[in-house]
Amino acid sequence: MVGGIFSVGYTAFSVTEFTDVLKRFGIGLIADVRSKPYSSRYKEYDRENLSYVLAGHGIIYRHYAKEFGAQQTERRFFSGGYLDFEKFARSDSFRDGMAKIQEAVERGYSIAFLCAEKNPANCHRSILVSRAFRDVGYDVKHILQGGATESQEDIDAQLLDEYFPDRMQMSLFDMKTDAELLVEAYRNRNAEIGYRPEEINHDFANDRLYEKIGPAVF
Repeated sequence: MVGGIFSVGYTAFSVTEFTDVLKRFGIGLIADVRSKPYSSRYKEYDRENLSYVLAGHGIIYRHYAKEFGAQQTERRFFSGGYLDFEKFARSDSFRDGMAKIQEAVERGYSIAFLCAEKNPANCHRSILVSRAFRDVGYDVKHILQGGATESQEDIDAQLLDEYFPDRMQMSLFDMKTDAELLVEAYRNRNAEIGYRPEEINHDFANDRLYEKIGPAVF
């Protein structure tokens, strides 16, 4: 039996809606990719509260800040003052995280990457994490508000349309393949949402610092 991979943004759901949608998709493992698993506005999604609720529904909770969190601090992963997703995706920590998730999927678990943002196209869970899994052959589905889903390929199309709406009219001298443009599109989004240590995001500023719990172990 082989499971599947999803992603979900918790601000799209009440906790009851959240657990209902997880059960509808057969998700048995939440992989929390927030660097800080706490929220000033959605206390029900604080790590302890959420893990307790999920356990009551037979769903496993694991925190993957070291492996997949957006607020990495090692300077070698930065370009232009922000976290470079391509660099971090090649790191040992990220690859270790991928191996853990792949093992869980092979054991039959359907997992969902959890973060706050409703729109996966604006969140590192899609632009960094899910993209990496799609690129090694996984069919990643993003759960949207209301319970609909879109694929990573849908995200690709959105990014191409946003950054290169006139790509069909490019001259022969400027012509690039969609694959080449897609790499640029992901880099553009990375530059927009990548963590900048000197700029404190509103949510991060209001979130509490969390205790050091070490890397996730499936």
